[in-house]
Amino acid sequence: MHEWERIPREAARSLARLLPRVEQAFAAAGGNATDWAAFEQRLRREWPRLFELLLGLYGTQYDFFYHLEQLLIAMAQSWHERPHWLKQRDAVREADSEWFQSERMMGGVLYVDRFCGTLNRLREFIPYFNELGLTYLHLMPLFAAPEGNNDGGYAVSSYREVNPHIGTTAELAALAQELDRAGMSLVLDFVFNHTSDEHEWARRAQAGDPDYQEFYFLFPDRTMPDAYERTLREIFPTVRRGSFTWRPDMQRWVWTTFNSFQWDLNYANPAVFRAMAAEMLFLANLGVAVLRLDAVPFIWKRLGTNCENQPEAHQIIQAFNAIARVAAPALLFKSEAIVHPDDVLSYISPHECQLSYNPLLMALLWEALATREVKLLAHSLSHRFRLPAGCAWINYLRSHDDIGWTFDDNDARAVGIDPWGHRQFLNAFYTGRFAGSFARGLPFQENPDTGDARVSGTLASLAGLEQALGSGDPQMIDTAIRRIVLLHSVILSIGGIPLLYLGDEVGTVNDYSYVTDPAKAVDSRWVHRPARNQAGMDQRHDPATVPGRIFGELVRLIRLRTSLPALRDGAMEVVRSDNRHVLAYVRQAGSQRVLALANFSEYPQPIAGNLLRMYGPGVELFDVVAERAISANEALVLQPYQFVWLTPMR
Repeated sequence: MHEWERIPREAARSLARLLPRVEQAFAAAGGNATDWAAFEQRLRREWPRLFELLLGLYGTQYDFFYHLEQLLIAMAQSWHERPHWLKQRDAVREADSEWFQSERMMGGVLYVDRFCGTLNRLREFIPYFNELGLTYLHLMPLFAAPEGNNDGGYAVSSYREVNPHIGTTAELAALAQELDRAGMSLVLDFVFNHTSDEHEWARRAQAGDPDYQEFYFLFPDRTMPDAYERTLREIFPTVRRGSFTWRPDMQRWVWTTFNSFQWDLNYANPAVFRAMAAEMLFLANLGVAVLRLDAVPFIWKRLGTNCENQPEAHQIIQAFNAIARVAAPALLFKSEAIVHPDDVLSYISPHECQLSYNPLLMALLWEALATREVKLLAHSLSHRFRLPAGCAWINYLRSHDDIGWTFDDNDARAVGIDPWGHRQFLNAFYTGRFAGSFARGLPFQENPDTGDARVSGTLASLAGLEQALGSGDPQMIDTAIRRIVLLHSVILSIGGIPLLYLGDEVGTVNDYSYVTDPAKAVDSRWVHRPARNQAGMDQRHDPATVPGRIFGELVRLIRLRTSLPALRDGAMEVVRSDNRHVLAYVRQAGSQRVLALANFSEYPQPIAGNLLRMYGPGVELFDVVAERAISANEALVLQPYQFVWLTPMR
């Protein structure tokens, strides 16, 4: 019998054996027949792929079927406990599986403690989020974490307890429901590559429990760490050289890819997979609509490789996806993979991560702003933007994290750019070390051995507003605002879900006070994680102020986006502009077509009328941004940092 014939038969036999025991456990927990019928129907649909994935990962383990049975019982229990309002949302979103592709989708992201202090206080800002047009709110890590340095909350000590300084788990669940009533989906992080060394599992490992020591990678000497490190890259070289930390209390080396207090989990152990699946379903039942899967490339280790983007990492996420389709059907996954563009794309599919950050677009928008040329941006997007059906990009200009230059070296060479030298230029430009730079960023994790570095800074500071405000020059301020709005125009129109880091909508600049806090001083990313800019928010309706100008333009564009069905989903075609400073792309849905043009230079740039006729199409066009007619019988001159969204005149 061929392998492709054997696995489906084994899957069917296994389900036939396991299902009665799962149903019995469901009934014993008080589950009703209607809920069981819905659960069983979805389980039968997803079971063949879930079984095959788990068999590939753990089929050689002696206790494989024990873990399989316990996993199914936990899934059934989670479905039984799922609140009624979430089951209603499941039904609605299963019926409209492309709800997240709408032109009305608009994301926002913030740290609760930095923005307003507590979850209860955050509820007071729901009208503000509605004013911005948000339909998706990502709250940065807010669960229990070590005091002091905790990598911005990414060292999780409990997946079920909110940081007591922020609130309670009950308050988080109530907020999720209130956001849903206000038309917003809650997004949280699922930090599943590692836990903090204060997590219960880590504490048990430290106490000598052999079962929990197998949750992590522990080594008695340097033999295996040295063998692994021959092919690993350093992620935080200024924090700690290498990927392992010595623990005197255990007399063991621990695998710590990021910080010494973040212990990598051992997914070769099926108990780890099952435990994390339970944590995922707990978060889903709080009302989370989207889970941001943190650090996805790192979750599987293989000696002799860089331990990134291994095939098993994909199998694990796909298995989590199948579990969610059964026990929390409306839950979506968002991939965070800041790696080579080919590897970013590999995590995106309806059966893995339906959403993904678009680090290539983010990095190359900044690259185009620095060079005033769009050749690398246009070339890369022309063959790296398309996604499988049923998936979408999350398009952002900056996040809580640093900016790394993750473009493909061969793409750079194809347009005449030396990749290594170009990255050095971009780092110099955005840290203000390049003569004539308008940016005010800081270096992050400069590696003295390789010359590699990334960049920290708020959007406004990187786009020149901090420098301009310091000069007091009205023309420089106007130019900086034009850059800020231009960048947002692209993420609002190019296809996918636009994402704002809250504070950028009112031009928040760098906060250098982080250096006075010992827990943050060594991490320059805190320069772009400032407290809420209340002064800017108070001025948002005053067009005579800088915050008012930025806020007013962004809200206008966000509302305009919702009126353009052509901006739905992610179908986008880069087209020629015949001007190295102007990015051109076409969006189309149904009968509506939009030609977007964006000038990345501080000088006027012409676009030939024949190109407008070719891509418009037609002679008479209408710029929906400026609300004016455009004739394709003559050249269109884009003013400095101007953008247009052109539709055929009706």
